[in-house]
Amino acid sequence: MAFAPDTWPRQFRDLIRLSNKYLLNPLMLRLAGTRYWYASVIRHTGRRSGKQFATPVVADRVGERFIVPLPYGTQVDWLRNVLTAGHASLTTRGETFELTAPEIIDATEALPLLPRDRRRTFERTGIDHYLRASIETSVQ
Repeated sequence: MAFAPDTWPRQFRDLIRLSNKYLLNPLMLRLAGTRYWYASVIRHTGRRSGKQFATPVVADRVGERFIVPLPYGTQVDWLRNVLTAGHASLTTRGETFELTAPEIIDATEALPLLPRDRRRTFERTGIDHYLRASIETSVQ
């Protein structure tokens, strides 16, 4: 049985998304991307403001690409910024990567690429879409 956020009432999803954005994310950013923390941080430029933003995400390296689950769907600001710009930087486990060629893929394409424990978690939570982006170069 999936614990799919898409099945939750919209107002509830919006409340969770906003509380994460303004309460949890600022706390997560203190640890995201560090060597021993599970979360990564994606840095992107606002498509209208031009400001630099940082958002904590879960990211798995698969060969020369990263896969990022999209539990809040495909209309979140950070994702729209990355897709519009065509690039972003991702810091994970203390290493920073420049990402290019971002694209949205569905679960049937993403899940087989992921480690078994992640795949199982994402299947149970009913995440339907994922960001896939290529690694351009490693920045030290």
